[in-house]
Parts: sequence; C-alpha cells; structure tokens
Amino acid sequence: MQPFNEVDYGTPKSGSEAQVTLEIDGQQVTVPAGTSLMRAAIEAGIGVPKLCATDSLEPFGSCRLCLVEIEGRRGYPASCTTPAEAGMKVRTQSDKLGKLRHDVMELYISDHPLDCLTCGANGDCELQDMAGAVGLRNVRYGFEGANHLQAKKDESNPYFTYDPSKCIVCNRCVRACEETQGTFALTISGRGFDSRVSPGQDETFMDSECVSCGACVQACPTATLQDKSVISLGMPTKSVVTTCAYCGVGCGFKAEVKGEQVVRMTPWKDGKANEGHSCVKGRFAWGYATHKDRITKPMIRAKISDPWQEVSWEEALAHAASEFRRIQSRHGRDSIGGITSSRCTNEETYLVQKLIRAAFGNNNVDTCARVCHSPTGYGLKATFGESAGTQTFKSVEKSDVIMVIGANPSDAHPVFASRMKKRIREGARLIVVDPRRIDLVSAPHVRADHHLQLRPGTNVAVITALAHVIVTEGLLNEAFIAERCEERAFQQWRDFVARVENSPEYTEAVTGVPAAELRGAARLYATGGNAAIYYGLGVTEHAQGSTMVMGIANLAMATGNVGREGVGVNPLRGQNNVQGSCDMGSFPHELPGYRHVSDSIVRAEFEAAWGVPLASEPGLRIPNMFDAAMEGSFKGMYVQGEDIVQSDPNTQHVTEALSRLECLVVQDIFLNETAKYAHVFLPGSSFLEKDGTFTNAERRISRVRKVMKPLGGLADWEVTVELSKALGYPMDYTHPSQIMDEIAALTPTFHGVSYAKLDKLGSVQWPCNEETAEDGTAIMHVDEFVRGKGRFVITQYVASPEKVTRKFPLVLTTGRILSQYNVGAQTRRTPNNLWHDEDRLELHPHDAEERGIKDEDWVGITSRAGETVLRARVSDRMQPGVVYTTFHFPESGANVITTDSSDWATNCPEYKVTAVQVSKVAQPSEWQVEYVRFNEKQLELLGKE
Repeated sequence: MQPFNEVDYGTPKSGSEAQVTLEIDGQQVTVPAGTSLMRAAIEAGIGVPKLCATDSLEPFGSCRLCLVEIEGRRGYPASCTTPAEAGMKVRTQSDKLGKLRHDVMELYISDHPLDCLTCGANGDCELQDMAGAVGLRNVRYGFEGANHLQAKKDESNPYFTYDPSKCIVCNRCVRACEETQGTFALTISGRGFDSRVSPGQDETFMDSECVSCGACVQACPTATLQDKSVISLGMPTKSVVTTCAYCGVGCGFKAEVKGEQVVRMTPWKDGKANEGHSCVKGRFAWGYATHKDRITKPMIRAKISDPWQEVSWEEALAHAASEFRRIQSRHGRDSIGGITSSRCTNEETYLVQKLIRAAFGNNNVDTCARVCHSPTGYGLKATFGESAGTQTFKSVEKSDVIMVIGANPSDAHPVFASRMKKRIREGARLIVVDPRRIDLVSAPHVRADHHLQLRPGTNVAVITALAHVIVTEGLLNEAFIAERCEERAFQQWRDFVARVENSPEYTEAVTGVPAAELRGAARLYATGGNAAIYYGLGVTEHAQGSTMVMGIANLAMATGNVGREGVGVNPLRGQNNVQGSCDMGSFPHELPGYRHVSDSIVRAEFEAAWGVPLASEPGLRIPNMFDAAMEGSFKGMYVQGEDIVQSDPNTQHVTEALSRLECLVVQDIFLNETAKYAHVFLPGSSFLEKDGTFTNAERRISRVRKVMKPLGGLADWEVTVELSKALGYPMDYTHPSQIMDEIAALTPTFHGVSYAKLDKLGSVQWPCNEETAEDGTAIMHVDEFVRGKGRFVITQYVASPEKVTRKFPLVLTTGRILSQYNVGAQTRRTPNNLWHDEDRLELHPHDAEERGIKDEDWVGITSRAGETVLRARVSDRMQPGVVYTTFHFPESGANVITTDSSDWATNCPEYKVTAVQVSKVAQPSEWQVEYVRFNEKQLELLGKE
C-alpha cells in the first residue's frame, strides 16, 4: 500500500543522464534512458493499471495488467518491463487492452473473498482500485471449484496479519524482503494453483527468519499482509511527515492518524535517510507513546523515601527553581548542573544547555554522547577538523570496499544495514573488525571477505597494523597525501607505523588476529577501489576510543578515501538525536557549533544574544558530576530525557552519587530508573507530541511534527522555557521554529537552516549556510579538510587498564539487539518483548563446558565493580575467553559489573572491556534482590505497585 498522497510510479527511477523522447497516447514524453514505459506514462500523468509493480522494486511483469501497444511491434508487452526508446509510439488504452485487462482481473477476483465492505483494507486496496479501473462488475466463474478462500490466517506476528486467502501471488512481498530488506525470509511455495507466499519453509512469520521490518506489509497490494492496528482502528484520515525517534539513521515516516490517534507509521519514500524502508522499531513499536505507564502530572517529594505528590505545573516548576537557587546560595554557583537528551529535539537540547549556561550561570552541562560517541568528536576534530561523519548513507551505494569496525548494523542500524547489504550483494567487498561473529560475517547472500576477530581492547593495535601494511607495501595514496595533508605529521606517522613492532606478525600475539588475514584486509582496503569505513561503539567505548577514531581517520587519509562518494569515515550514531545534542552545545567545554567556551569572541556573541555573562571555564562532565556529588560539592541536577542510572557504567557508584543530591529534577515520559532517585518529576513528551528537528548520523536535519497534543500538557521545550522563567531568566519563544532561528543565527554551520527550508526540501545536511548548496553539504572535506590540511596522529597502542586475571579470566563486552533500543524504556513497553524479553549472557561452548554451564542456565557474572545474574546462551558467535550481553532491561544489571575505566581524552566509559568471572548459580545477585525491593517501593510511592 502507498502512504497518503504518494504517487507510485511502478518502477524505480533511472539513473541515466541520457534522455529519450517518445509518444504515449499522442503526448510527447521525454525521460531518462532506461525508464520503463510504465514510469514514463505515470510521470506524464497517464495512468496505467498495475498490481505486481511498485516503484521501490525492480519490475517483475507477472500481473499482466499493465499491457500496452507499441506501434510496429506485435503483441502486448508489459509496460513495467519494457524500457522507453526514442521514437516509440505507445498506446495505453484500446478496446483490446481493455478486454485483456478486464479478463485478467476477473481471474484474480474469481479466487478472492468478496468481503470488501468488512475488509481491513477497504479503501486502501490496490486490487479493489484496479477492479474499478478496468470496469469489472461481475465474475463469470463462480466459486464452486477449487479455491483458497478457506486458507488459514497467520496471526503469529504481533503487528501484522497474513491472510493467504487474499493473496494474488504478485510476489511483491517476496521481492521486498529480498531487494529492500535483504533478509530473504519469504518465498513462493508450491507451483501453479498451489503457489502461495511462505515465510521460511512453510513456517509462521514468528517462527521464520522474518525481522518484522514491514517491507512486505508496505509492498502488499491487497489485505493479505495488513497492519493489525488498521484492522482494529480503521483507516487513518490524514498523515503527517515526521522523523523516527529511535536510532541515528533518522528514518522519515508518515504518521497516519485518525483525529489524534496514530493508526500506523509508514516509511516515507522521500525520506533521504531511508527512502521508504523501515525496521521493526520505527515501523511498529510506537505504542509506548500512549502506554499506561506514561506519567502526565508533575510530581514532587522531599526525600526519595517519601510518596510522590501530584502538583500543578506552576508549583512543580517553582519548587524546582527554588531548590536550585537554595543550593547555589548555600554551596556556590557550580554546585548544580544538567544533562541534555539525545532523544529530544535539537531545539529542546539547545534550550537546556542555554538554561544551564545562562540561568544556572555555569557550564556544568553534558549529554549521553559522553558515554558513546564523545571520542568521535575528539578524534575527527583533531584529524579532519569537524566532529561528525563525512558521508550520506546513500554514499555506500558507490562503495567498492566496506569496512565495518565495532558495529553491528543489522541489529543497531537495520535500515542502513539493508542498504549496505544490497551494495554487497551487488559486488562490494566486506571487511568486518569485531570480536563477535556478527550477522554480516555470514548472512543470506552476504559474506565478509575478511573477519578480523580481535580480542576486545586491541583496536588500536589492529588499526596501526593495517596502516603498517599499507605503508610498508607501498600502498599509500602519495598524491592525496601531498596535496591534502600536513607533511611533517604524515612523515612522523609513517615512520611510526612502519616500525616492526606494529607489523601484523608482531601484533598477532596481542590482537589474536592472524597476520595473513590482517594483511589481506589491508591490501583490499587500500587497493579495492572506493573504500568506506563505518564504525560504532565498539570503537569509541574503550580506554583508547579517541586514539582509535584518529587511527581510522589516518587510514582513510593514507589511502585517499576521503572527500567523494563511496568512501569516508562514518560513525553510526546510536540514538535519534545524539549528533544533534552534540551540535547544540551539550558538552561542558563547547558552545553550539563545537566552539570552545574559552573563546572570548564566540562567547561575546552568545552573551549579546542571551543578555547575560557566560562562564569561560569548562564545566563538569557526567563522571565529574558523580564524583563531585560523592565529595559533597555537587548538589543539584536537571536531567532531561536520559536514564543515567541504567545507561552509565558502575551502576552502584551512580546511584550512590544521585542519592547524595539535594535536588534531582527528572523530565521524562516514564518513571525511569533515574527518576526513582528524583525529588521533582516533570512529564516529558514523545516525538509524536512536539514540533522540532532531529539530526541523524549523516548530519541530516529533519523535521519532527506534532500529531497529538502533549499528554502532560506541555512539550519538552515548553517545560524548559517555564523552568527558566521560574529561575528568573525568561526565554521568549512561542514556537520551536523561533528557537531554530536563534540557533541558525548563532551557529555558522546552521546559518542556512530554517523550518521554511526544511518544509520545502524535506531535510538539509550541515554545514548549511551561505557557502554551501541550498540543501547543505552531502559529502564533507571534498577539496580540503575543514581544518585545512588533514593531520595524521600517532596511534601508540596501550593495553587497557582493565586486565584479565586469575580471579577475572574472561572479558565481557556489550551491545544491542534488533528488537530492543538503548535502555529499553520505549521498546520494553511494546510487543517487541516477544522477540527479546531479557538480557542474556552469550559465551563460547569451550568456556561454558569448562564451567559446567548449559544453555538456559542461570550464571553469575562478577567483576571488580559488582555482580549480577543472567541466563546463559551458549554460542560460537563468541570467541573463547570473551562473553557478551545486552543492557536493555534494568533488572539485568549489566552496568552493575562495568567499571570506571574510560577513554583517556573524553571519559567515555570502557563498556567493551570488563574483566569478569562467570559461574553457574541458583539465585539472583545481592544487587538484583535489592533492586527488586527498591523498585517495588518506588512503584508503591508512585501509587502504581
């Protein structure tokens, strides 16, 4: 089905620059060479009946409805599979064509339930539309013979139903699963009359390899595959274009609503980040926005052992402001601070850092990027001059070699992963650098040429060894380096990496990566054509995270893989607006646009605009705030839309620090783990309840549009405005567009950004200003680096301080899973729990056997920071000596065992390397027992036990 107001052109757009002119129904039409006759006709406003064709899939030519006549040719070719040629004369309408189409449609309807009035797709069914288009009024064949009308429905998937009685075997769902998603979970089973769509080997959808991305549902032209929400709620009456609030891909969606009730979310095919594709989270897991756990009334309490009191907005905000002022008068200006949200909009994040700097009067502001991609900002700024990725997602379509380091896109960034896997199926070569055998290493029709299965914590040794091969085997791009990079820094780096101790043979003992495998990967990256690097938290969340980012940048510069399509250095950001939260000045040392607070000229601009003097010294980072709270000098915190108790390392240290605060104000949509330690709770709003913008991992700024009123009465930006007013610093905004205007005026890379432009173009990519194209900058560092000359940095490997010992002989690393998101606050309140309802510990069969552990056993995981208990999953995805878990469920306590080891430059925690011991147990850990008690008490105090 096509979302509201979207024209389906039947076949994909041709990429040819050559033009051909032909005649269709007497009308002169000019189109790019390779355009199908169907698309040419529809672009000219001439309708062509179709069922098996849709413009997101390659033409198939099975339904025989789109037949046309071509002067001088015999027969009736399918317009979807026939390319336009110069001089053609095409007829889409004639008596003969009408008869052929009518008879074909009659055959379809003869084996189709005639329940249109009660069907969930009534009014949104292409079969129904085409029956009308060909003038079908009755069916001659009757229903006495064999048919499929009693075929059993598959209701196993929580989000959509499969009704084979309504299937016309057009193959669109199968092709969408193959071409768009790349999972190959669907097939056509049987032959002839017995042909039917089958998940796997005649399995149910839930038992098959289906990942519930929704591509098949989107492609289905009938009610065969149908959203259950549409069946239960009826057809939506309008749609609003907005942006997904899950990962950093930033997919465009149409929120289809009835009144203020969301009926379904359909991927927007004009969305530049996703081009009409989606994943299970964005497509289906939006029900959390109206979940019964939503807190919609402001609350206050004196101590965390007191019951919550519901109060008015005015009372809650006045109380929070008076507490903050009381603390500052007693303990000093720097005794309070705040944390901005990577799930809120740019405008809301900007206001929080503005409130902290202008109303609190200090720079004690930080964001969740501290614990994920802060090394990206540091490393790319040092080498390239800008703290963000270099490419668009679409750029991967021009890549010849793709290196994925410390990322699992299939689970964490699935829509981009589908785009990347499609390019690999077309012939691009793949290198995976990961301690775990992720799906990309070996998946349907995708296989890595090289899997560098390194030991956790040895990233820098691997990246330097790759550089060693490139330097010593003469694979450098000398011309690029001479023209684009600092000569002295390059020479020093070249001499360093050429040392024998950086060779693959020497480092093999440290990294565990066979020298021959590493040399092969280096040669492929350097000589295989356009080579792109995509990396994730497996790069940044290390003691040498910043060093590794610089090592990646070194590799790209050394081979000239910067500044054009198909190449580049691309951090895969984890949250929907973590890029934006950094852009907006959420770090304690930087104002919006990554400009240092000590720069008096920059500071003067903000002081003039904000009307107050600003502190010139960097403030506290998140770990510093916790330490200062433990010491007694930090007493108050404003946390917007982050759950630091669950997401930050060494949970017991975090909770102890928060327990010592005199005033913790939490602004969120649920009583998350952090809010259980709060004194003031301010109801937040979901992405469906506000206007604003998100910035994704490719620097793309996209609109978020309100489709329902905030359940708590105020959008997040309005809450911050009112809190600032209560603090005595009024902010004068009536709409988020005014906030963006202020951001654009004060931030050079945003000078050209406005809501009017976003409404016109759909999205832009920063830098977007007077020096760029209207829609900003797709590819960074094209002719020169932002810093001028690229700077090579020496990357000396230093072993992690977190070392395995006889007491803790295993290494724990962490990651994500497809169905859950981050701390799970959103996805755990959806049917996504049917796929993953608890965090588990993956361990290699050798380590399991050595400890007497079997699949499903309960195991204790102990580190120097703490202990927790999880259920075991024995898997050869792991290498011996390494165990793995996710962190989506608070009761799991994954971060109880992670430690305070962190990146040397940014304090990003080393989540990926924790020395642990694992043993079989029969009961929960002490921490888990206490967690259950504390959680039950907090729910009792909330009145929701």
